[in-house]
Amino acid sequence: MAIIRDMIPAFDLLQPTNVDDALALLAAHGEEAWVLAGGLDSYDWFKDRIKKPKVVIDLGAVPEMTGIRDVEGGLEIGAMTTLTEVARHARVRNEYALLADAAEHVATPQIRNQGTVGGNVAQDTRCWYYRSGWPCYRAGGNTCYAAAPKAMNREHCIMGRSRCVAVNASDTAPALIALDAKMIVRNERRPGVHDAEDFFIGPAIDITRMTVLKSEDLLTHIHIPAVWANANFYYEKIRDRGSWDFQLVSVAAAFQVSGGTISDARIAVNGVAPYPVRLDAVERLVIGSNGDESVATAAGELAVEGARPLRHNDYKIPMMRNLVRRAVRSAV
Repeated sequence: MAIIRDMIPAFDLLQPTNVDDALALLAAHGEEAWVLAGGLDSYDWFKDRIKKPKVVIDLGAVPEMTGIRDVEGGLEIGAMTTLTEVARHARVRNEYALLADAAEHVATPQIRNQGTVGGNVAQDTRCWYYRSGWPCYRAGGNTCYAAAPKAMNREHCIMGRSRCVAVNASDTAPALIALDAKMIVRNERRPGVHDAEDFFIGPAIDITRMTVLKSEDLLTHIHIPAVWANANFYYEKIRDRGSWDFQLVSVAAAFQVSGGTISDARIAVNGVAPYPVRLDAVERLVIGSNGDESVATAAGELAVEGARPLRHNDYKIPMMRNLVRRAVRSAV
């Protein structure tokens, strides 16, 4: 068990003023560097002395990574844009209300004023064993303490496990997947574009990371395509308290509806796996239907097929089933 101390370990603070300089610093310092956005996840790691980077690269002075801009074919959001700005931006609220709702459900107003959309999607898991310094698989050890017979695992996963049973903590991630967002990732060699659903990875791919980002990579922007503007949206997050808490289960859905029939759909859930889960089979089921109660019920049942609860989190199965049912029922 880690010992919580009062003093953050010493590090060199570097503050680039443009993306190119930030990428050069990441390339130079590699695994010894830590990227600082809003700092809300980072300072938790530092103050508990679990993460001890030699170099911290503060992106607060990189203006090209902030703001929301109209671009051809959609909307571009800088990764350093605060969650408050995302939630309040007029076009986001009018045309992409799903993302505004998700951003507005993050923690408290004070945290949304400081936290960034890039930090929200790139944050590490909140598994208390891992974050308390236990030598689990994700931390380089040889066991998963949360999956032990007498473990406390009420908030952990019911699907997608591979040694690690921690869940993804991001509120905006399922909304970005439902909107078919593109994540713009840069390094010194070349830029890359990832579909939002492929940006997040599970422990079967790399148990030490939750996203595709490696030490030299930087998420700079998020592109929201116009094709899902003004769709029928549904977002719901279940948590223990109305503020601060991370989701127990959440759902984000976007529906294209024509003549009372669902012509296209994208549905994602979070809080149930080590990564946000896109429900492809559920989407195929509801496309061509009117989203009535029978279809919605079938969608909920299909969504939880194969779920395997742990000792304390079997409640997540009916919770996920009902959130998906409500999302589909709202479509028309």
